[in-house]
Amino acid sequence: MRAVTKYLAVQIPGWLAWAVVLGAFWEWRIIPAWVVGVLLGLYVVKDVVMFPFVRRAYETNTQHGPAQLVGAVGTACDRLNPTGYVRVRGELWRAESTDAEPIEVGASVRIIGASGYTLRVTGA
Repeated sequence: MRAVTKYLAVQIPGWLAWAVVLGAFWEWRIIPAWVVGVLLGLYVVKDVVMFPFVRRAYETNTQHGPAQLVGAVGTACDRLNPTGYVRVRGELWRAESTDAEPIEVGASVRIIGASGYTLRVTGA
């Protein structure tokens, strides 16, 4: 399901509830019909404007754990010959180099895969 569809599914009940409340105010002659339209329109516009800021919360990421790091670049914290530790996005991960030559401390590495909680890396 697309992010916009999920977002609308959450917002539409609120729009309907707001329309009922404003409709009641209009029915009881508390506010005129044009004010009902303006307020309801502003409420919907508010949700449309907010969508770009909350979109990521509605997107589905099918990859979890180390698999979502594939393609990211990190830094070797140990000499990878062939195993050691790398720092990726501020987190320390166990890594295994696929390069024939050792990767030195401080070198950039690219994550090319994951096996369990061990990242497979190559020199970047």
